[in-house]
Amino acid sequence: MASTYVNDLRLEEMANGENSGTWGTKTNVNLELIGEALGFGTRAIADASTDNITIADGTSDADRAMFLNLTGGGQACTVTLLPNTSSKVWIMKNATSYALTFTQGSGANVIIAAGQTKIIATDGGAGSAVVYEIGALTLNGDVTSAGTFKPLGDTAAGDLAAVGYTSVLGAILTGQGSTNDVTLVNDADGTVLSIPTGTTNVDVVGDVTGANFQPDGDTAAGDTAAFGYTSVLGAILTGQGSTNDVTLVNDADATVLGIPTGTTNVDIVGVATATTFEPDGDTAAGDNAAIGYTAAEGLILTGQGSTNDVTIKNDADADVIEIPTGTTNVTVVGGLGVGKVVTAKTDTDTSNTGNVTLDFATNQNFVLTFTGNVTLVNPSTETVGQSGIIVCIQDGTGSRTLTLGTDYESPAGAGITLSTAANAVDLIPYFVKASNSILIGAPQLAFS
Repeated sequence: MASTYVNDLRLEEMANGENSGTWGTKTNVNLELIGEALGFGTRAIADASTDNITIADGTSDADRAMFLNLTGGGQACTVTLLPNTSSKVWIMKNATSYALTFTQGSGANVIIAAGQTKIIATDGGAGSAVVYEIGALTLNGDVTSAGTFKPLGDTAAGDLAAVGYTSVLGAILTGQGSTNDVTLVNDADGTVLSIPTGTTNVDVVGDVTGANFQPDGDTAAGDTAAFGYTSVLGAILTGQGSTNDVTLVNDADATVLGIPTGTTNVDIVGVATATTFEPDGDTAAGDNAAIGYTAAEGLILTGQGSTNDVTIKNDADADVIEIPTGTTNVTVVGGLGVGKVVTAKTDTDTSNTGNVTLDFATNQNFVLTFTGNVTLVNPSTETVGQSGIIVCIQDGTGSRTLTLGTDYESPAGAGITLSTAANAVDLIPYFVKASNSILIGAPQLAFS
């Protein structure tokens, strides 16, 4: 019976009684081939779409090696591992510039990209043979390396723990846990950074330090605390709290600035200093204290107090100017120094007849042209201490008379007698002694 080569390594299996005197030589060859099968070999891949790696029967052959360094090639190639009845483990390094597809039969194949190294196995199933990729390795101990660990390939959803790499995503760290998908811990086993399970959030336990932090994206309503950025809004700080949505504190943990929950207000606890402060918008009735601006009114100072709506004080906390609550009056507490001529507001009615009510809240002086007999009815707008003049002008007819209401008090209670000539001009002084007592002086008659 002749020798056969039916084993996976294609070693010579000698028949009984064969090779008498040379059996030892054959055995040594077989041992050398076993050693070769456990070693390193180099194989040049043909510049073609197909090629064969064939283990030779009973002779030295680099194709038999466990680790094959595959060179050459000039295109993507399908490599058939022969014989297709050989069951074997290979470590294949694709040192070509093209993908290599490994097949043994009609079963599954394995593709090794250019530059990749993979462990594959053939089942020797002849026409239906399968090539397997040994991808998942479970190691119970530590893995150490003097060099670097370079993963090549993406991770997948459901990976318990995986490190990967793609040219688009770069280095990839993927995990799956009941609390966190990924957790980074320090040497004391304390959590530093975590990605909560099933989220895209990152929880940082300690402080984050860096030259700068550049967020990219808007925050959202309901964010507990978030920092964002958009090209329209710029940097965005968003919060949610029972008292304030955002609070800035100093190093002593004291509040400096707060945005009360659900409002657009800003509460400044200390003193606000700035080169300039430019309000933009009107104030509103009911504002406790507000500074505003409109194009029509200019700078606006609005207040609300039980005594004064607005109070201006000096450095000694003494009142200088007051606007009594709910009034349009201005009270100057001290002396009033005026560098230029002050002109009192004057009413210059061109036609007056019948009952006339003087508006002392608006005007200091009054110029009245009589087109008929006039009665000055009791006013309600006078201010104690107010004084001024009333000018009475007869129209072209003349002989118009002036009657005083009971709040107007004339010398000896005699009333007022005016010039009667047409277009005559008389001047009457007045002083407000009380809210219902306006003292009228004797008229200066017939100015010309």
